[in-house]
Amino acid sequence: MKIAATYENGNIFQHFGHTEQFKVYDVEDGKIVSSEVIGTDGNGHGALAGVLGGLHVEALICGGIGGRAQNALAAAGIKLYGGVSGDADAAVEALLAGNLEFSANATCNHHGGHHHDGDCHGYEGGCHGHGGNCHE
Repeated sequence: MKIAATYENGNIFQHFGHTEQFKVYDVEDGKIVSSEVIGTDGNGHGALAGVLGGLHVEALICGGIGGRAQNALAAAGIKLYGGVSGDADAAVEALLAGNLEFSANATCNHHGGHHHDGDCHGYEGGCHGHGGNCHE
């Protein structure tokens, strides 16, 4: 099984559509056997589901994520665990242990305007503050 996490500096990156890296974990018998950081090669938004599909990823852990990207992941057969923040390795371990806290409704709401720092803070799985405009 392969699990991916949006990734930046060891943590879950909070805006799926702008992630520049995924950390991809190979899991066997409920244990991480290897992991690798993969660049997105400049792909963004909906194209990222294709990147993950090409890597044969079965599950994704991320912060905020928009509706179109959620649909693209679902179409690719990738299970989504959104609204997660903190250490990426710890999140994968929590998922494997069955105690990962995530939001089934991890969406980025489009508020208009531009997001302050390109970061979707993942609060309740959505964007908040800054008058954010989070894209899928």
